[in-house]
Amino acid sequence: MSEPLRHESLHDGFVAATGQRPEFADAIDRHIAEYFGPVEFVLHEMVSHLVGVHVYVVAPTEKRPFRTLITSGMSDLPMTVPAGHGISPYAELVICLPAGWPITGDWMNDDRHSWPIWLLKQVARLPHQYGTWVGEWHSMPNGDPAQPYDRSTPFAAVVVTPMLTTGPEARVIEVPGGERINLLALVPLHPDELAVKLEHGTDALIGLLDRGRVHEVLDPARGSTVSSTGSSRG
Repeated sequence: MSEPLRHESLHDGFVAATGQRPEFADAIDRHIAEYFGPVEFVLHEMVSHLVGVHVYVVAPTEKRPFRTLITSGMSDLPMTVPAGHGISPYAELVICLPAGWPITGDWMNDDRHSWPIWLLKQVARLPHQYGTWVGEWHSMPNGDPAQPYDRSTPFAAVVVTPMLTTGPEARVIEVPGGERINLLALVPLHPDELAVKLEHGTDALIGLLDRGRVHEVLDPARGSTVSSTGSSRG
């Protein structure tokens, strides 16, 4: 059984973000237009801690019949990637919502509907707050012990995965000058799914999610893949 890593914050208080790097912001804009579709609107941050995490909301299309939410700003600062991992220190995040997810009126002040937005922002700031990095198959509980993101949802943790609703060419944003931004998906987890990863390893969790056909399109009614298989080992 593996123990979750606990990091110490590098910052005691608010640290104002310095603003987006134009070449990165432009590359993200072009990439979204090329691979994901028309942007309905952008949830801009006016005052930001460490990095400004803006969330692009991409409209459903015939090819992608769900909304795609993509961050822009996590890559303003490099993550602290240990030597030898061979991955880019720059990343942005994706989560997808059903086409019927409420996004009108005062929805951002309703935690039942806005918690995926706050999840994106939380994970986007985590590597900069704690001097660490976020990569595929990293998992993060919502607190210790893990608590649901909202009373309306059973999900209490998240795992970072490759995007499965796109081809591999959409998973990397090329920035002029040679930098690359990895585009990573977030998949919310039930507490017992997180426990499988901690107790039996990443491969056990991957097996559960594969058999349950779980990917970055959030299904708010999704039951636990542990319960559905009847085995904590998948």
